[in-house]
Amino acid sequence: MTAPVLLPTRTVAKPWGCEALPAPFPAPCGERIGEIWFEPDGALSELLVKYLFTSENLSVQVHPDDEHAPAGTRGKEECWLVVAAQPGACLAVGFREPLTPEAMRTAALDGSIERLLEWHPVQPGDFFYLPASTVHAVGPGLTLIEIQQNSDVTYRLYDYGRPRELHLDEAVSIAKGEPHPAALRRRLTDRESAVLVEGPHFRLERVCGVPDRGLAARFSGTALVVPVRGSLEAGGTRVVPGQCVQITDLGAVRFDPSGDALIAAPL
Repeated sequence: MTAPVLLPTRTVAKPWGCEALPAPFPAPCGERIGEIWFEPDGALSELLVKYLFTSENLSVQVHPDDEHAPAGTRGKEECWLVVAAQPGACLAVGFREPLTPEAMRTAALDGSIERLLEWHPVQPGDFFYLPASTVHAVGPGLTLIEIQQNSDVTYRLYDYGRPRELHLDEAVSIAKGEPHPAALRRRLTDRESAVLVEGPHFRLERVCGVPDRGLAARFSGTALVVPVRGSLEAGGTRVVPGQCVQITDLGAVRFDPSGDALIAAPL
C-alpha cells in the first residue's frame, strides 16, 4: 500500500464568508473565510473537496457540463452535505416552476430570481446532488462539505448588489429552468451508511462506523476520505475532522466505530 497522503489545504476568502470558523478550523486573521480546499493530485486531480462557511447569501449561479465548459476546462457537477446549520438556514436548488430562458434573464436583472428558486430549509445530514446546469444558491448560517469536479467555472446570474461580474449570456444559455429532481436529495439519519453518488463523474459514499467488507472493492483504486465525526487511522497516520486523506487501500484503514466519513473517487 502506498503511504496515505494528508492533502494540503487552501484557505479562500469570500465576501460571504465568516470571520470566525467552527472547530477544528483556526480562526482567520482579519479575513472572511468562505472556503477551505483540499487539493489532490495525480489520479484524483479531477476531484476537489471543500468546506464552505457562509455568513451571507452566495450568488445565484450555475455551472456548465463538460461539453459546454470553456476550452481547456471541465464542467462542474457537485454535491453538498450539510454539516452545521443555524436555525432557518436554507439552500436553493432549481426553480419552483419551469422557467424560460427569457424569463430567467429578466428575473436575474430585476432580482426576482431569488424568489423563483426552490429554497430548502436544511439541517445537518441533508444531502444534495447538483448536476451541471442546475441553478443554485446557498444562504447564510451554514457549514457544508462539497465534493465536485475540479473546476471553478461559475456563471453568476444574481449577486445581491455586490460589485462582481455577472455572466448572464453564458448562464442563461446553459441553465436548466426547471425544478430539481427530488431523487437527487435526501436526509440522512444519524447512523446511516449510504451510497450518495454513483456517477457519471465520481462515486461518493458515507460510512458510519466500521464499513462493510465490500468497501475496498467498490473503491479499488485511490480514494479521498474525509472524516466528519471521529478519526481514522491509515498506515500509522491519524486523520481527524477538518482533514482529507488520499488512500490507496481502504481495506487497511481503521475506522472509528462511533464516527462517520465521506469517501470519494472519480469514475
